[in-house]
This record gives sequence, structure tokens and C-alpha cells, in this order.
Amino acid sequence: MMEFKTEMLTDALTRIIFLNTESAYLLVGTQRAALIDTGSGFKRLKPVVDALTDLPVTTLLTHGHTDHAMGAAEFEDVHMNPLDRDVFNVHGAAPFRWKSMEMSPSFSRLKQEDMIPTADSGAFHPLADGDLFQLGGQSVEILACPGHTLGSVCMLLLEQRLLLLGDACNGLTFLFDDFSTGVASYRDSLYRLKDRTEGRYDGVLLSHTGGQPYADMVESNIAVCDDILCGRSDEQPFNFMGHKALIAKAFSFEHGRLDGGHANIVYSPQTKER
Repeated sequence: MMEFKTEMLTDALTRIIFLNTESAYLLVGTQRAALIDTGSGFKRLKPVVDALTDLPVTTLLTHGHTDHAMGAAEFEDVHMNPLDRDVFNVHGAAPFRWKSMEMSPSFSRLKQEDMIPTADSGAFHPLADGDLFQLGGQSVEILACPGHTLGSVCMLLLEQRLLLLGDACNGLTFLFDDFSTGVASYRDSLYRLKDRTEGRYDGVLLSHTGGQPYADMVESNIAVCDDILCGRSDEQPFNFMGHKALIAKAFSFEHGRLDGGHANIVYSPQTKER
């Protein structure tokens, strides 16, 4: 039997690690709990959450991609930015979900019946920039950060002094498919995020294992955007699920950026100025 791993980060915050390196976070207050992301929807998540808290759970999705939002059908009170409804519906198709799991180290042990049904995105509550979820002694502020997807959000865990970046800003930010913005628009998003969170957090949380959560991740991604737009990109070719793109800084999956930098961006040269 495969089980999700859990790591207690603080007395109120637990990381849940799924089968394809993606992570969710459970923040527990005195009155409610917030589940941030739900993984790929292979194997059941709700029993894990129920074992961690008996409080009512509000589910908050950082974005609509297949590896973050497909466990949502197990929960009733689900919130997602409506701008990600289209990408959720594309990624929620069963063939797409199954194909995306081929990269998982657990894929050989998966069966079709391990896939829980895809939720109806029309039943989700809208998640908007500036929303504040108060859990009782713990709270979550929503910060729009379009780029990785049009509806990507980051979340500030106020009392924890942690900025949860999701996939919106990390060590290898994907910014190249039909549901992404260009590099120029993404840089604007990062500047807004930086201005609104300055001095309000001490550390960051990422949504995949394997990357270091450097506190300067936002600033580092801004610097990479600047290099791309100024023609200082290394333009390393990158292919992913039928998409051809470029990696800004020379990179290997074993060692990260070869120059030791913290952030990197995969982008489409056709849309970088958008």
C-alpha cells in the first residue's frame, strides 16, 4: 500500500508529500484548517487530512495544474482562482492525468482505479487577490501572481511568517505553455508580489520536493526575468510533454543552476515579451 509522507514543520503546519514530488500544506488553527493544494488525485488524500485534524477544512488551490488540484473532488469547500478554470479542465481529463504520472517514481505501481474522479471546477468558490482566510490564531492571505498560469496565487501564512510560492516562483519556474504569461508580464507580477510582502515573511515554502526554499526566491526570479529580457539568457533547449522551450540559465536536474544561482525560468522565446 502506498502512503503519502507527512512532515510537521511547526505545531500548526504540516507538509504532505505526494507520489510525484508535489506537496500540499495543512495549516491548522483553533477553529478551522486550510489545506493548500491536493496533489495529482491518485490515492486518497482525505483520510490523511482527517488523521491530522478533526476541524472543518477549507481547501485552497494555488493553481489548476494536474499535479496540484486533482485531489479536490474529495473536499467540499474548495477555492480556486477562476482564471485557472480552463487549465484545470484541460489537465483534469483522465488521459492527461495518467500521462502526467509517467514521470512519477511510483508510476509502475499505479492502477487506473487509483485515480479519483476529477472535480467539477464550476462548483469551486472563487479565490481572489486579497482574500483573507482566518482559521483561529492562524490566517492565510491570497496574493495573485500570474505567470506560471494566469490564475496562479501565492499565499502568505501570516502568523507563521512564511510565503508559500506554489509553482508561481521557484528554482525552475515553468512559463511556456498556452496558459502561461510571457516573461515581461511575469516580471511585473513578481515586482507586485515583492512590494506587497516586503518585511512580512522570514522564509518560503515550495510545492515540490527537491528544490531549496531560498528566502530570496522572488528577487532571484526577477533577476532572471531581467536577464532574459536583456538578451543575457543561456537559451538551453528544453522539451516537456510536447512543449519546446528554453531554460534561461544553464541547468542540470542533478545540480540545478550550473553557476550556483537560486532561480531559473523555462520560457517560450515567441512569447517572452508578452
